[in-house]
Amino acid sequence: MKFRTILASLFTLFVCSEVVALASGDEDLLNIPLDLKYAPEQYDSIVCQWYNERVVSDYDEFYSCLIDIDTTEVALSVIPDSVYMERVHSLMSPIAFTYNDIVKRYIISYTGRNKDFIRRVMGLSQYYFPMIEEELIKNDMPLELRMLPVIESGLSSVAVSRMGATGLWQFMYGTGKSYNLEITSFVDERRDPLKSTKAACKYLKDMYTLYGDWTLAIASYNCGPGNVNKALKRAGAGAKTFWDVYRYLPTETRGYIPSFIAATYAYNYSMEHNMTLVEPNIPLGTDTININKLMHFQQITSTIGTPIEVIRVLNPQYKLDIIPAQKKSYALKLPKADVMKYLDRESDILRKDTVFLAQYLKPNPKDKSQKFFALESSSTTYKVKKNDNLGAIAVKFRVSVKQLMKWNNLKSANRLSIGQVLKIYK
Repeated sequence: MKFRTILASLFTLFVCSEVVALASGDEDLLNIPLDLKYAPEQYDSIVCQWYNERVVSDYDEFYSCLIDIDTTEVALSVIPDSVYMERVHSLMSPIAFTYNDIVKRYIISYTGRNKDFIRRVMGLSQYYFPMIEEELIKNDMPLELRMLPVIESGLSSVAVSRMGATGLWQFMYGTGKSYNLEITSFVDERRDPLKSTKAACKYLKDMYTLYGDWTLAIASYNCGPGNVNKALKRAGAGAKTFWDVYRYLPTETRGYIPSFIAATYAYNYSMEHNMTLVEPNIPLGTDTININKLMHFQQITSTIGTPIEVIRVLNPQYKLDIIPAQKKSYALKLPKADVMKYLDRESDILRKDTVFLAQYLKPNPKDKSQKFFALESSSTTYKVKKNDNLGAIAVKFRVSVKQLMKWNNLKSANRLSIGQVLKIYK
């Protein structure tokens, strides 16, 4: 797959539009064979399985193209080393930007065959960087750390690695929970750009307090403090920076700091390399509304006309298009032009709850004053049989593959064992 296609598919709006095409049965758009037909109730589970596999596959492609490059390859450039060195050293920062042959190879990659990646980052940075920089300033941290989510996820809020790391900052489940990110069947705040940025700032500050060096703090973000500690011990008492322990770090982490330096270089010297930004497929002007009642995105789309793909790309933390605002309020981000429309039509939007939420809700007999609802909470179990697959089980119980995976902490939709017991919420 060509690199520009890989990167295009990484970004949320592109993915969402394909999901909508599949869910609507648009066979021509996705080249689905005409004889491959599904009942309407099957599309949800098929879409979820396809989406999970597609996102993980795209992340693998992204990582192999941009982080895990061949550093033994001869780096050819018409630009003299002295120019690269001067430019890198002029990137004044509390983070030590080192120039060497390894960094040079990454710079040539980012400004050469993979320059479209930086061009897309330049476009997306208009949306993400102001928010990230604000949090870095609040925490008195180097602004150059804004490039970390670039090499973590390509600035994709829905990126998922094969190990399950999720979101802009690629938090694993346990780390996300330990930094107070909400992760449930309905919400995954690892995909919330603002909340995950706040958590990442806390993590990086903790690591900087531990090591007193930003390059080691950044390395620990990739491989964990345990691996950095082992590398420091093996390198000896004089080791204090990433380059001191380079040879003792995991292979993938060795490419992490060079990638970070190269991405920072390419972003700052884009004009010198004739790179212009690619306009992002995301509204740059947005505003936030607090939601205090359970709501489905379709309630908004069907009332004020904001495309559901736009709502999804601005609110990626809501996994099932539902804002589960019952016991607390949640934020909803909309294009500025649509905020007043929402406020003017809010009562109409709220009245559509029974239409779009019935499959997820059930009466709450304990609270007669409630209009009708409480989130589904009862559950059943299913024992996996021979020839079972997650898609078929999802259709059988009228849930999605994504729900089954989350409820049962499954990392892959294709790995089931005979006799395995699945929990299913009804």
